[in-house]
Amino acid sequence: MSLFRRKTIQPQPPGQQLARTLGWPHLVALGVGAIVGTGILTLIGVGADRAGPAVILSFVVAGAICACAALCYAEMATMIPASGSAYTYSYAVLGEVIAWVVGWSLILEYSLVVSTVAVGWSGYAVGFLKGLGIVVPNALANGPGLGGVVNLPAVGIIAVVAGLLMLGTRESARINTALVVLKIVTLALFVAVALPHFDVANLHPFAPFGYGSPEHANGVKYGVMGAAAIIFFAFYGFDAISTAAEEAKNPERDLAIGIVGSMIACTAIYMIVAAVAVGALSYTRFGSSPEPLALILREIDQGGIATIVAAAAAVALPTVLLAFLYGQSRIFLVMARDGFLPQSLAKVSKRGTPARITAMTAVFVAAIAGLAPLDVIASLANAGTLCAFVAVAACVLVLRRRDPAARRPFRTPLAWVVAPLAILGCCYLFTSLQVVTQIAFLGWNAFGLLVYFLYARGRAQIA
Repeated sequence: MSLFRRKTIQPQPPGQQLARTLGWPHLVALGVGAIVGTGILTLIGVGADRAGPAVILSFVVAGAICACAALCYAEMATMIPASGSAYTYSYAVLGEVIAWVVGWSLILEYSLVVSTVAVGWSGYAVGFLKGLGIVVPNALANGPGLGGVVNLPAVGIIAVVAGLLMLGTRESARINTALVVLKIVTLALFVAVALPHFDVANLHPFAPFGYGSPEHANGVKYGVMGAAAIIFFAFYGFDAISTAAEEAKNPERDLAIGIVGSMIACTAIYMIVAAVAVGALSYTRFGSSPEPLALILREIDQGGIATIVAAAAAVALPTVLLAFLYGQSRIFLVMARDGFLPQSLAKVSKRGTPARITAMTAVFVAAIAGLAPLDVIASLANAGTLCAFVAVAACVLVLRRRDPAARRPFRTPLAWVVAPLAILGCCYLFTSLQVVTQIAFLGWNAFGLLVYFLYARGRAQIA
């Protein structure tokens, strides 16, 4: 059996079909909900600490690479309107073993994003409850890595979001849209209050650590590209839209609008917020803060607004959980259909939602969020995403050569320029990650290939 056998995309049989309930506004909101989250709320501080005011350029670089990848995703999603995102495209175009590596990498990405955001939300929730006089014991507020037993709030919020997804995709999308609006209003409030305090002097020196990615003695890479490799985390999320292909009312139109529209909106939001942040306060004062936007507001004597921003961020963060938990459950669903997981998990409920696989996914990521120390491995999510982006861009180029006359509802403009730029940009960002992250990613995929050869390959439906 060839390692590069390809799957033919076919309509799903009754009992496995998902309900088509999402229009393009829902998909744009899903993308914005996934993209605008912990990235802009926390990573702007990490990025400024590593690049100085030139973090603005880091956002430009990461955004440009993601924009190229998003255009490739839009073409593939409209050509192959099926769940599974980069995993499905790779299986249909590049072959099974590559699809397995991409799917295994997506599991890494989505699991760590959901778990990391859940733990971050737990920190906000525990602090908020403490302000109300309710103290959550350390044993129930942190995993074993931080001296606790289990991070119960993190497990709880994953359970709530999973329950919402199992209730119905349309209902989830409506709540997600409302919370996305809240996030946008919150960021607009920050810009409106901080902009009058903009001081050009805060932009000097503009690039104190250079424009590349020099590695310091502590193993951390600084400079514009070093920061871009971390800030990249703040941009991805639009790939979750492509997992909604089978639930889009008009996938050929709605997927392209959702992917490209959410990417344009988020890039504009990030550029404005980043410019205002580094102009309102010296990066040396907020670079190491876990809540940089709130700190900036407090430093300019806007403590009340800072409290509002922090509270709104805590309320809206579950939109990131919803988008990525949604995406991972759909990827697991397709892998179950393909025989790589028990096929009983591929059944859908009467509401047209994959309740079984959603519950399994929630248990999987809740175990990570509740028990695992994530501070060391969170950046692995970036590596998994870069792998998926490279695969999708490669699919575009392969199909342009293999089947140039195929129907393409959305065509990537200048595909032979945009797709190679996405591939080269993602590869360069991968080299800008810390060495320990690169090694861990390769180790994860070596283990994945072991699982593939010993278990999954012989059970594949295509066999």
